Amino acid sequence: MITLTVNGRTHALDVAPGVPLLTVLRNDLGLNGPKYGCGLGECGACSVLVGGVLARACTLPVGGVAGRAVTTLEGLGTRDALHPVQQAFIECQAAQCGYCLNGMIVATVALLARVPRPSDEQARAALAHQLCRCGAHLEILQAVQRAAQLMDAAAYRGIAQRATADRSDDRPELRPDAGQHDRSEALPSPPQAEPSAART
Repeated sequence: MITLTVNGRTHALDVAPGVPLLTVLRNDLGLNGPKYGCGLGECGACSVLVGGVLARACTLPVGGVAGRAVTTLEGLGTRDALHPVQQAFIECQAAQCGYCLNGMIVATVALLARVPRPSDEQARAALAHQLCRCGAHLEILQAVQRAAQLMDAAAYRGIAQRATADRSDDRPELRPDAGQHDRSEALPSPPQAEPSAART
């Protein structure tokens, strides 16, 4: 029995430790993002992240990742909330047949985690062993740069939101419940009428 954590979910699997991780992901867990390409760890179609590091699932024994966090293409985003890298590949139309797309996207996620703003040379080097036989290399490189922009924007929005939240905590007028309190204590009291002259 092997305990495997994939995309944040833990699975107890009755498989031999020497079975390739790719086989378990596709056949046992129904995760078809990673593709079977060469079976030799050369093409990158089977790429996944293991502890945030790019790995070839077709040659990696499942026993070697027991207790470690595995992330597949399915774990990056959803249809309603795409990962910035997924969004960038769609915007740049960086695919033709799509068979290499899993590896290209996962490798780009790993690259941007290490180098948030990579040069074209760094992107080429990071994707050098992710094979695309359709010739979509220019669009893929464009997608890498677009993904970096989107992730920068997302990080900026997160910083701005946190900063706004921090200021709201310090300034009562910015709190969501501002204006609901009784402010009568803060208002000046109306002037008192002067006493009238005593009647004779």
